[in-house]
Amino acid sequence: MDKRVIPLALGGLGIGTTEFAIMGLLPDIAGSLGVSIAEAGILISAYALGVVVGAPLLIGYTVKQRPKKVLIWLMILFTIFNGLSIISPNYYFMMGARFLSGLPHGAFFGAGTVVASKLASKGKEARYISYMFSGLTIANLAMVPLVTYVGHTFHWRWYFVIVTLIGLVTLAFIRFWLPDLPAKENASSIQELGFLKNKKPWYVLMITSIGFGGLFCWFSYITPLMTEVAGIQKDNMAYVMVLAGAGMVTGNLLGGYLSDRIGEAKATVMLLIAMLLVLIGIFFLSSYTVIALVLTFICGGLSMSVSAPINIMMIKAAPGSEMMSAAFMQAAFNVANSLGAYLGGIPLTLGLSYNYPSLVGAGMTVAGLIISLRYIHKYNRAPQQLAGLQKGK
Repeated sequence: MDKRVIPLALGGLGIGTTEFAIMGLLPDIAGSLGVSIAEAGILISAYALGVVVGAPLLIGYTVKQRPKKVLIWLMILFTIFNGLSIISPNYYFMMGARFLSGLPHGAFFGAGTVVASKLASKGKEARYISYMFSGLTIANLAMVPLVTYVGHTFHWRWYFVIVTLIGLVTLAFIRFWLPDLPAKENASSIQELGFLKNKKPWYVLMITSIGFGGLFCWFSYITPLMTEVAGIQKDNMAYVMVLAGAGMVTGNLLGGYLSDRIGEAKATVMLLIAMLLVLIGIFFLSSYTVIALVLTFICGGLSMSVSAPINIMMIKAAPGSEMMSAAFMQAAFNVANSLGAYLGGIPLTLGLSYNYPSLVGAGMTVAGLIISLRYIHKYNRAPQQLAGLQKGK
């Protein structure tokens, strides 16, 4: 890996750790703050809301600044706000801290995506973006289980101590290893938001929030699926999550390589087709333990393989607004998360088995696939065809 991208990967490591480790520590946090687990779950939603709000807001205020300076300030905010969670005296203070710590998330990945693509040599842009997201995948593979163990064994506040330390280390690496790329001095927040006037970026946002929401139908209910349907002991779920994390690490790098080889739009369609087949496989075959474990690894890989190609699609769909559009992509992924969890839970409220959320996910993936094919038909034709269409207008 190019050492210039390591600061971005470290930022992804910290962000992935703070976003996902809380899920395994909800009972500890709930007991300490004197609330129910359901109320503690709102802390997850508060973070997601911070991501959605912060992505366009913070990028809008920093579009004229050098990307390195922007990333430093975003990581300072990330470190301070996660530090506040260490000293949270009550539930409402904690909720505010979680909302604030979510604000830099989307903006960091938005700015980082553009920086990574500019650091890459021609034809390797998606691969460099996957390098940045490798921090997020390693967080799921190693840091989340580690922090969950530390939080259970000692105290949940150590979770935020570790995240804050990662933030400080990331700041040092950004300062000394990340190149100082030039700023867009003539940019403005209104100009950056101008990409929303075009249909092309909206296609990419819909593919992300709907098509990839299918994976969150599966991931949101992976624990009851594996314990109730696949027959995995609850004590072994940590190993299942490590398996899914290993798939994420592999899939993330594969997605970047595939996108650079065949193009981001074709790669996205291929990955959506693979998702559809795997989600259907989970629905029909999850009762077979070994097959369920294999599908967990594959589905984990597919969940991260889309990051690089879909982000490259957005950058190309919004020329001149790369940082803002990449930040909006993080909001779209959070919409996918919320939408997938909600729609995937509907069959469970009807009393159906825990393999049914994956069937709902397959339906969402089909919708995303249709939008992707429409995108390719409309925007990815051969240059001669596009020229002919323009002459006919």
